[in-house]
Amino acid sequence: MSTFTPMSYLSSDGLALYARDYAATCAAGAAPTGLPAKCPVICIHGLTRNSSDFDELAPLLADMGRRVIAVDVRGRGNSARDPNPENYNPVVYAGDIVKLMHDLGIARAVFVGTSMGGLITMTLAARHLDLIAAAIINDIGPVMSRRGLERIAGYAGRCGTLASWDEAAGYLRDINACAFPANSDAEWAKWARRAFEEKDDGQLALRYDPNIATAIQTGKLRPTSLAARMAFRRLARRRPTLLVRGALSDLVEPEQASWMRKAAPELQYAEVPDVGHAPMLTEPEALDAIRQFLARVP
Repeated sequence: MSTFTPMSYLSSDGLALYARDYAATCAAGAAPTGLPAKCPVICIHGLTRNSSDFDELAPLLADMGRRVIAVDVRGRGNSARDPNPENYNPVVYAGDIVKLMHDLGIARAVFVGTSMGGLITMTLAARHLDLIAAAIINDIGPVMSRRGLERIAGYAGRCGTLASWDEAAGYLRDINACAFPANSDAEWAKWARRAFEEKDDGQLALRYDPNIATAIQTGKLRPTSLAARMAFRRLARRRPTLLVRGALSDLVEPEQASWMRKAAPELQYAEVPDVGHAPMLTEPEALDAIRQFLARVP
């Protein structure tokens, strides 16, 4: 399994941003060197998460012969917090991805977007479709269930500091048990190390700016919009696109998934049983679908 190289870059407005860069590896049975390089993969996490969500998936993708870049979207993880909360929106986030690709000399990439990361991918499709070789959108779409949005709004940006790693694991269990009913105590503890950081006083704080949640808390993030539906159709009809959905998802329920599949008959689809919003993409059903999907993408 490959390891990553940390990298920093500046956004167009001067914010210091962070990403993990996983070099492509040559796994057993891989194609010999000398063949044209495969498009790299850019992984974009969900609203309150960060690049460490891909610390299991990214090495697997790298072992498929692809360079993988997992970003910390501004305001999360090791990326700087924005002094202007109005910049916490998909258009600005998409601009940061464009800047990253320009800085690295990447002309086209396969995008893996979980939840908010999928919204960013659709925003890129509306504005810079030429940068997208293919897309995997994870439990998100241009139509969302109000039930899931309300649940996320109920916890995003509302957690204060905690006193111990056990408390941090318990907090994540409380807000996510409906989506991951089979998670073990060890799994929640691992997620706590991804989601929280220890401050100088020993207290634990979530690794994101609470202001990132303003849009969803104030209702600015709507269940659907004409622009989102148009962006999705543009992406799914003009680029290979795979929708991965958690069977227990309260954000992309069967009604929304059905709409997406009818709106874009070319859309490929995989469902992960016994998981809600959003699959980690290492589940066998998700990973098998991703392997088959990427095998057909240059």
